[in-house]
Amino acid sequence: MILLFFIYIAFIGLGLPDSMFGTAWSAIYKDFNLPFGYGSIITTLSCVGTLTSSILSAGLIKRMGTGKVTAVSTALTAFALLGYSLSGNFVFMVLCAIPLGLGAGSVDTALNNYVAIHYSARQMSFLHCFYGIGITISPIILADTLAANGGWRSGYMFAFCIQLIIAALVTASLPLWKRSHSSASKVTNDSEITVIKFGELIRMPFVKSMWLLFFASCSIECICSAWCSTYLVEILGMTPDAAASRVIFYFAGIAVGRFVSGLVSNKLSPLKIITIGLCLLSAGIITVLIPWGGNTAVTAGLFLIGTGNGPLFPNFNYLTPRIFGERKATSVIGSQMAAANLAFLCGPVVFAFIANTFGIAVFPWALFVSLIVLIAVFVSLMSAFRRGKISFVELNDQHDDDNDK
Repeated sequence: MILLFFIYIAFIGLGLPDSMFGTAWSAIYKDFNLPFGYGSIITTLSCVGTLTSSILSAGLIKRMGTGKVTAVSTALTAFALLGYSLSGNFVFMVLCAIPLGLGAGSVDTALNNYVAIHYSARQMSFLHCFYGIGITISPIILADTLAANGGWRSGYMFAFCIQLIIAALVTASLPLWKRSHSSASKVTNDSEITVIKFGELIRMPFVKSMWLLFFASCSIECICSAWCSTYLVEILGMTPDAAASRVIFYFAGIAVGRFVSGLVSNKLSPLKIITIGLCLLSAGIITVLIPWGGNTAVTAGLFLIGTGNGPLFPNFNYLTPRIFGERKATSVIGSQMAAANLAFLCGPVVFAFIANTFGIAVFPWALFVSLIVLIAVFVSLMSAFRRGKISFVELNDQHDDDNDK
């Protein structure tokens, strides 16, 4: 249970930088006297770094172990945040975006893989709840420092201090990781990981289907995050502050969905939780697409979108070692994190092009298209399971709930 505590803390550190830049950029571009659109350069480089390290992380984990990869990568993101706080120009900030992305991708893959193999579905869902804590903390930090006239650099310096403490805690936990592996019986150690080249991954059955699931789910998440408020203002006529207050329901839905998923995981299988999530997600998107109840119904729809989509990511990851086996899971999960980050990289840009062409009113239709992809791929996987083409392997969870108390 103590090791799980450190894993949760590390996932707070993963979420901490993710929502900070978007909040700070309105002050940064004015400070550097830059065009507003230059922010996409930093987010693009960060996403490329995350995507790259996600693909390469299986080899790092095999050589260094999950604990060391997590500790080093968290420290790397901490010093990237320090670089942001000390940036005297835009070029230096661009350079800091690279290690920030590289560190985030390794932590994401390492901990998702470790929890998927060693812990229960409940712990996987709770893990991603702690990510939600991280992405909630950073805007609060920046809002407080900006309100106190401390500037965005002070916000990043404060975030660096928190991240450095998290890195120190994870480093202090390294002996726990060693004891965990030495007591493992049927659970794969990091040294036993099979590193699979990208070309081989493409040819593996059902890997591309998993990529599509992550890409479609994360496309919904990133499009909602980036464009939901604009849709509420431009199409439904809300004021910016009113729209911002409604968008909170979407983020709250993500946290609620993952928390409830963790609570019911002992009674419902991941497949049933995913099915329920898709039903709630469908209801939410249809409600936004056909706003029969006005602003209140749209707000409820946003909450349902978050509640339905939130549990999908952790449960997809939890199923991965049970579909592909423990030794191959790290490489597959790394590629899945790459697919997720590709969605975060491309989704807002592609939607921006579509919205500029056809108008922001296409917002719910973009969500609907991603939903259709999600449902179609999931149904095809379930069909393969019923025909015996997919068999789920039962793992001996070393740290399952009953053994971790």
